[in-house]
Amino acid sequence: MGSDAIERAIKIFGTVFGGQPLFLAQAPGRVNLIGEHTDYNDGLVLPAAIERHVVIAGRPMRAAMIRLHAAAFGETIEIPGDSPANADPPRWARYPQGVAVELARRFRLRGLEGAIAADLPIGSGLSSSAALEVAASLAFEHAAGQAVATRERALLCHTAEVDFVGVPCGIMDQFASALSRKGHALFIDCRSQETHHIPLPADLVIAVCDTGVRRTVSNSSYAQRRQECVDAVRLLRERKPSIQSLRDVPIDDLALIEELPDSLRRRARHVITETHRVVQAAQALESGEVEKLRELFLASHHSLRDDYEVSSADLDSMTDAALAAPGCVAARMTGAGFGGAVVALVERNFQDAFLQSVAVEYATRTRRDGTFFVSEAAEGAQILELT
Repeated sequence: MGSDAIERAIKIFGTVFGGQPLFLAQAPGRVNLIGEHTDYNDGLVLPAAIERHVVIAGRPMRAAMIRLHAAAFGETIEIPGDSPANADPPRWARYPQGVAVELARRFRLRGLEGAIAADLPIGSGLSSSAALEVAASLAFEHAAGQAVATRERALLCHTAEVDFVGVPCGIMDQFASALSRKGHALFIDCRSQETHHIPLPADLVIAVCDTGVRRTVSNSSYAQRRQECVDAVRLLRERKPSIQSLRDVPIDDLALIEELPDSLRRRARHVITETHRVVQAAQALESGEVEKLRELFLASHHSLRDDYEVSSADLDSMTDAALAAPGCVAARMTGAGFGGAVVALVERNFQDAFLQSVAVEYATRTRRDGTFFVSEAAEGAQILELT
């Protein structure tokens, strides 16, 4: 369990609500090892949960009122459990509110007092919103004496973000937060929603290199990329009606996209080649051929930079700094882009030297201080009873 966030959540609970919480709901953030902008194209992704979490310290209440205090914003909000859609909270609270709306379709919600704390940075591309949603679902379920199946929880949290909050995300973030297993990456087929766990080498750790440049996933550039993929599919379907998404264009049939307008062709090329790289990366991990990951990660980064155009000077500098650091096996930008973080796989024995080197090199290149930490691949969301 994430001790720093847990201790702060318990302390804040006592300050805001008085007394002690009765349980903790914890959900991890994630890095995507490879498979960027493929999830909403019915493609493949390979994320892993990290040891940074959103934690809700909670106590059930008799009254049907959900009261949540967020340490990051210093705000306490109220959501009526019997009509959760009827509240008008600040934007951060729309995420747990949307989850409450979805759960209220399934069972009667019970009142809750909850203090939210996190050691997961907001806006860094590590899926803090999905972690908040999944932790909120666990807390609301536990307070009501109910339990939703893990996969259903991930799906309802995704529905809440898309339909209620209005962020057109894919399923990867919620699946990674809910379904991940310690020491493993999570291979997700975003069309079939099938998953399986792939062990990560014991001699590697995950390094997160945050550029310090915040991003908003609901911005116009992200929506534009999604629309460009839709437009590319529409034109491709005129030539080949069986194409329902970019997932349906095989890597050996890239000639199909050559007649698309330039921007659509480059967007399509990224998605098609990136989906293929996920397969190759999964095979490399499963066969123990980790040396192949460097080239695959770098090709992914270059494709995101040149074809999908979602990288930035800071992300490029961070990737270069990571690749030059001691013990780096592979590195690339992770998340939607337009800011955020780089993920690296690093030899465990070199992790301290890696962190020191990449921090100095990034600051030299950009005159900006990043934030850096290493993590094991973490377990998915869970409840801890305190009584």
